[in-house]
Amino acid sequence: MLIDINAYTGHWPFKRLRGNTCRGVLDRMNEYGTDLSVITNLQGVFYKNTQSANEELYDEIRSQRAFRDRFMPFAVINPIYAGWKDDFKTCTEKLGMKGIRVFPNYHDYTMTEPALIELVKMARDKGIPVALTMRIVDERQRSWMDLATEWSLKDYLPLVQAVPDAKYMLLNLSTGVVLTPEEEALVKKADVLFDTSGRHIGHMGNFIKRFGNDRFAFGTHFPVLDYYTGLLRIESMREGEGDREALRYKNAQRFLQL
Repeated sequence: MLIDINAYTGHWPFKRLRGNTCRGVLDRMNEYGTDLSVITNLQGVFYKNTQSANEELYDEIRSQRAFRDRFMPFAVINPIYAGWKDDFKTCTEKLGMKGIRVFPNYHDYTMTEPALIELVKMARDKGIPVALTMRIVDERQRSWMDLATEWSLKDYLPLVQAVPDAKYMLLNLSTGVVLTPEEEALVKKADVLFDTSGRHIGHMGNFIKRFGNDRFAFGTHFPVLDYYTGLLRIESMREGEGDREALRYKNAQRFLQL
């Protein structure tokens, strides 16, 4: 069994994507034996009104029974856009979204933004996770219109410190992972789940030793990245480095309360 905790539909304005529909993602899931994918509409990163992207994803998933059975939708919420509280309520209570994703670097607010902290507390109170994305595309190959700088893991920690009892997904760990002892202790104490798609996870065993086997789950970041690398990091672990079944699906099942 496999559960992918990091996948997308939708377009990216600076790069041609393939397989970026529910049908395309499902075909790739079937190819690799993935049972369920957490999915988000990538267009929500760039829409002025992110709710339009959430509604598009909802409509696409509802269009076929196969999609409803295989996808767990997460909503993109921009807490500095008017009406975000209504968006959160609509997505979680009417559209069946099972988590939220925020993109502060793209939506231009800091991790100590009061509205963001309020949003995360609302997610905490509903028992749903908040997904934070370390990188979408490599800045070295970016368009001149894309972000000029990337955020590292430590840039997101003020939010974890502000709301330490929320559930966090830390996705595509592709930037700096150097932490002070205090910062590392904060991550280890919090309820966090990393995915396996990030470029900085060169040796899965070392990260498991550092943060714990129960803190990682299979994630692809597809279709921005290739589908197989996140799985290869699990399958290439040496004997005794970690529990492959936990990374394939058990940790995701527990964290997402499946």
